[in-house]
Order: sequence, then structure tokens, then C-alpha cells
Amino acid sequence: VCIMNVFSEAMRGASILMIEPFYTGSHKALIDTLNERLKEKVWTVTMKGKKWPWRARTAALHLAQTIVAPIPPSVNTLFASSVLNLAELCALRSDIAKLRKVLYFHENQLIYPRQQQKERDFQYGYNQILSCLVADKILFNSEFNRKSFLSSMKSFLKLMPDYRPKNLEQQIEPKTQVLYFPVKFPKERFIEKCTQGPLHILWPHRWEHDKNPEDFFRTLFALKEDNIPFKLSVLGECYDEQPDIFKEAKIKLREEIINWGFVESRERYWHILESADIVVSTSKHEFFGVAMLEAAFKNCFPLCPNALVYPEIFPNVCLYRNNDQLFSQLSAYAKDKHSIPRIDIDFEKYNCETLLSEYKKILFNHQ
Repeated sequence: VCIMNVFSEAMRGASILMIEPFYTGSHKALIDTLNERLKEKVWTVTMKGKKWPWRARTAALHLAQTIVAPIPPSVNTLFASSVLNLAELCALRSDIAKLRKVLYFHENQLIYPRQQQKERDFQYGYNQILSCLVADKILFNSEFNRKSFLSSMKSFLKLMPDYRPKNLEQQIEPKTQVLYFPVKFPKERFIEKCTQGPLHILWPHRWEHDKNPEDFFRTLFALKEDNIPFKLSVLGECYDEQPDIFKEAKIKLREEIINWGFVESRERYWHILESADIVVSTSKHEFFGVAMLEAAFKNCFPLCPNALVYPEIFPNVCLYRNNDQLFSQLSAYAKDKHSIPRIDIDFEKYNCETLLSEYKKILFNHQ
């Protein structure tokens, strides 16, 4: 009962209920940014950013039981990430179902690269489709995310043995919109890189298989075997379970490593980005890529696959076709750091300060 009273007091005057079942990484960053800027207009409910599959499967019931009932009359909009099964929550809570529902896609499960495809994995993508059907507004963090979700729906539903639904894309597409993730860039933009010393290569991604660390480290092993000097910083979130290649790399590249593991301090994080020359992605799964943009902002040259979201954000000179080309480019830049291209990216498109007005317009339903 005490908990319910606290909830009621906290929600008084709020007009937006924000729910994040996977409160970590970019999911946490978005919620924190909106909270910081909207303050008393928002009531936020989060769950720990651990065990993603279980959050996707079971968060709705937990939230239905713990969010104060009934929702106060001042609240008229629900904002949630697509980790939440919105259809389940609305079925369990008729008061929440009456709210205007805004769904945000950091990623979509229809094209997620699974190590082993299992029938139960179908549910993740299916839940996202159901959530879209009950949502009033659907936001994607990139055009690649939006298009890949809509265009993959038909083939994804063919995994069903029979009774396949039809025309879902036509129902969902009119509700969709691209709204880039609001990146909080530091004030200082231009950094002159040191052209002396070995090439400093940066890998700032989650330590999980979908980021494809195997191809990255195999490329670096090949550079080392060819006696090409370089230094290495491997950042990003680490989890209890991680691909075996990290253990191998930590041993084989011990002479090259200068930073290894997640950096808690944002100040130190930006300092490492300033010292790096090249930032590399070998990802098989990327719908926006905050870390790549942050590094590029600090004048790290981005090397990315010519696939996924990357052609939407980075110029052609940053895109490689295969691992051989990645090796060739890293090798060339390591031998002559002056050969690293200068690029021009419109960072304002992704800047928190620029995007906030659009977020407010959607959340407060200002036409």
C-alpha cells in the first residue's frame, strides 16, 4: 500500500508515463535524457538492464502488477521501448490501454542475427509486431531500422506454419516515423590527431556476438602477424557471458592493448576517443550506432561495413565491403597516418539539442 501511495505522489502532475524494461546502454541514455529535459512532466518506470530475453518475454506482467492503478487522469501518453510487449500490457491494464501510446525502436528483432535459430526466438519479433498494432505512434532511430522492419514482416511471418496474418505492413507503416537517437555530444568538437606513433585503433561496442568481435580481432591478429604496429582500445559494455575471442585477443594482443573494458567515467571515455585515430565496426546488427558517432565527433575516422545503418550516416569513404578491404585500409593507415581521410558529417542531425523539440512535439502530441 505504501508503494502505491509513493507512486501516486510521484505521478501527480505528470502527463507522460515512460517505461523502459531494459534500462541500460542507449535505452538508459534515452530515458535519462528525456527525464532530464522534461522533468516533472514525466513519470518513469524502469527495470534492470539485464537478461534481455526475459525482459522481452515477461516485463508486461510485472509492470501491470507494479504500476499504480488507476493511472492518474493527468497522464495521457505512454512512451516505451519495443522491448516491452505493449499488447500484453494493454490487455492486462485497460487504464493504460486508453493512453496515447508511443513506441520507440532502438532495434528490431525481425532481422536479428541469431547464432542458432530456435522456434521460441520467433516470439521476440512477433511481440514487436503486436506492439506496433496497438501503438498510436511508432518511432525508429534510423530509416534503416524502419525499412528493414516493415520490409521483413512478410518473410518473418512465413515462419508460421499456417494461419498467417495479412496486410500488417499496410496497417503499421502509416504510424511510423524516423526520429534519430539524441546524442549528447560534448562542447569541444575538433581535435587535431597526433600523426606520430603507432595507429590507435578503437572498438567501443558491446561485447556480444552480434557486434561480430571475431572478424575484428582476426583482422588485428593478421596485422600483428605482418609486423604492422598499432595500439588498441577495446571499450563497450561487458557481460558475464562474452564471446571466447575476447580471452584470446587479450593474450595475443597484450603488447598492443592500452585500454580494455568498459569505462565508467565519461570524461575518461571522451579522452580515449580523442587519442584514437580509427574507430572500427564489424557489426552484423546495428540500427544506429551511438559509439561510432561519438568517436567520429572526436575526429576518429570510422571504418564500417557497407551495410546496416552505416551508409545512412557515414560517407562512402568510411565503408568497406569485406574483411580483406578492412585489413588493407587499416594496414595503409598504420603505415601512413597522414593518409587517413578527412570527412564531413552533419552531427547536428543527431544532436540532443537539435532533436529535443521534435521529441517534445511527439510526446506532448503537438501537431
